[in-house]
Amino acid sequence: MPAAIGQTPVSPLQNPAAQPAATQPQNQSQPAAPGPQASPAAPSQQPESPAEPAPPATPQPQLPAYVPQQLKPALNAVFSAEPCLVRNTGATMAATAAVRALAVSGLNAVPPNAGSTAVGVTLGLPHAPIVDWYARFLNGPEVRQLSPGQKAYLAVHNLLDPFNLLTIGGTAAITVAIDSHSAYGPGIPGWARYTGVSFTEDMTGEFFGTFLIPSIVHQDPHYHREPNASIKRRIAHAALQVLWTQGDNGKGMINYANLVGFAIDDEIGNLYVPGQRTDAASTASRYAIGLATAPIDNYVTEFVPDLARHIHVQIVVIQRIINQVARTDNSATP
Repeated sequence: MPAAIGQTPVSPLQNPAAQPAATQPQNQSQPAAPGPQASPAAPSQQPESPAEPAPPATPQPQLPAYVPQQLKPALNAVFSAEPCLVRNTGATMAATAAVRALAVSGLNAVPPNAGSTAVGVTLGLPHAPIVDWYARFLNGPEVRQLSPGQKAYLAVHNLLDPFNLLTIGGTAAITVAIDSHSAYGPGIPGWARYTGVSFTEDMTGEFFGTFLIPSIVHQDPHYHREPNASIKRRIAHAALQVLWTQGDNGKGMINYANLVGFAIDDEIGNLYVPGQRTDAASTASRYAIGLATAPIDNYVTEFVPDLARHIHVQIVVIQRIINQVARTDNSATP
């Protein structure tokens, strides 16, 4: 008599093919014998390897069942977008629905077709990459070779820069307030004359020193910082650039914009600056003082960015004002 099902395993000497076919599917606890006709083993008797954990699925927005199928992709795209887009979309839908409701109800004097198209409403701007202008200031502008037209644009930009105009007006106000008996006179008229003279001197300096002379001799009007050099080298570098600078080709050359431009500016100033001595000795003295104080502007441009980086304060405005004060003081030397 055959053994009871599930009690005794089949002996290895027995021939599975000799057993009745009806008993083979019933014996679920027997291991499958080798052979082409062997039945697959029962799942309860085979050890299962542990399944690898599936990666966490990104939660998808659950839309109500009554949402039309063709609208679900669009709504999923909206719900998975950034908050600004969601707010703008919701506000647009609400505004469109309100306008359409008024048009249908007739409670307001709106066209019958009002609300048939979406009424765009913007509550927030989508996220955009923010340019770190402060870091760009610390690194310095990209210095490239300038054409004569670009040098003219740079001269006009420097002249009409708001910091330049603010400094000229502020310096004139302080000077007239300190000495109301100067050649410019007291009060608002004196301030206006001082401002006009200073603006004209600055315009002359930018025309000759930034545009005309650099365009003729192919000189680069930029100041070139050396932020990675030693302090002593940077101090010497800032002072030396008054006399020796770079050309448009990147090679060193004499700073004609300072050596020639200062002389031209001073001679032209003799024609209209009130109370200025025009003799040769006074002109030579002003020229020497202008060259001696010219490194002040270079020192500010060279070292103030490092100061801003170390104290973590955005003092770009302070540097611009100090630059313009240095230039104004140089041009206004009697």
